[in-house]
Amino acid sequence: MSAVTRERTTEHGQEVTISCRDGVLLRGHLWHAEGAVLGSVIVNPATGVQARYYHRYARFLAGHGFDVLTYDYRGIGLSRPERLRGCGYRWRDWGERDFDAAVRFMRARAAHEPRQRPLNVVGHSIGGFLPGMAESAVHVDRILTAGAQYAWWPDYAPRRRLGLFLKWHVAMPAATALYGYFPGRRFGWLEDLPAGVAHEWTFRGSRFERSHPRRERASAVARMAAVTAPILAVSVTDDEFCTLPAIRRTLRYYSGAAREAVMLAPQDYGRETIGHFSLFHDSHADGFWADTLHWLKEGRNPWLHRRIDL
Repeated sequence: MSAVTRERTTEHGQEVTISCRDGVLLRGHLWHAEGAVLGSVIVNPATGVQARYYHRYARFLAGHGFDVLTYDYRGIGLSRPERLRGCGYRWRDWGERDFDAAVRFMRARAAHEPRQRPLNVVGHSIGGFLPGMAESAVHVDRILTAGAQYAWWPDYAPRRRLGLFLKWHVAMPAATALYGYFPGRRFGWLEDLPAGVAHEWTFRGSRFERSHPRRERASAVARMAAVTAPILAVSVTDDEFCTLPAIRRTLRYYSGAAREAVMLAPQDYGRETIGHFSLFHDSHADGFWADTLHWLKEGRNPWLHRRIDL
C-alpha cells in the first residue's frame, strides 16, 4: 500500500513522500487546486530532468483547478540515494514501480471524495512512455505527452543523428562503465543517471520489451495495451528526439487507447526554436500551457490544424 507522509508546505508546494511496492521512497511535491477541484494531474519528467523543472507548470495547473503531483524518479533529484554507483535502478523501474506508486498515491488521496474526479497524466519525453508500464495505469483517465519516445537512435532526426548517437550511445556508456553511473552533471548533460537507466537508453532496440527478460516481454506489452485513457501526443518540428517515426513507435504500444498526435512548429508560438525541452519553460504559460488546459479539462485537441496521421 502506498504510504503518504505530509510534510511542510513551501513555495514549491507541499512536500510529500511516496512509497513504492519494493520499499523505495520517492520525494515529490503536491499543489492543491485553487477553487473548485476539476481533477488531478501527475507530471512525469523527462530522463535526467529534476521534477523541480516542472514546478511552475504545476502551479499553473493548480491555479486552473487541478491537484498536481510532481515527483523525482528513483536515482534522480530528491529521490537520489546517497550512493548512486551500484544502486541497480533501471528505466523500467520508473514506470513499473515509480509511476505506479504515483498513481496509487493520488488515488489514495481521492478515496474519501464523494465522487471520483479524473486522473490525468502529463508526460515529458520518457515520462510519456512510462505510464503503460504500470499496472495502475488502467486508472488513468487522460494522457497528454510532449516529446514522448524511448530514444531508439534510428528515430533521431537525420540532421542530428550522428552527433546524438556519439553522445548518448558511445560517450554515455563509456562514462558509465568508468564511473559506475552516468555523471551527467560533470559533462553538463542533464542530471546524473543510474547505470541501469543509462544502459537501457544506450542499448534499447526497436522494441522496448526486448530489454526485459524473455519470459516478461509478453506481459510488458500487454500492460501497455491495457491502457484505455485517450492520449494526445505532442511534438514540435525541431525536436531531434521525438520525430514522426518515434511518435508512431511509441503510440503503437498503446493499442487499447484512442490516440491522436500533433506536430507543432515553433512559429505557432512566435518562436524560432523550441526543441525537446523548452515547452515546460514558463515563457510558454500564455501559449502552450494554456492550450494544454483544453485537453486536460475537456479532452479537446486544441491543435487540430497540426494533426498528423498515425
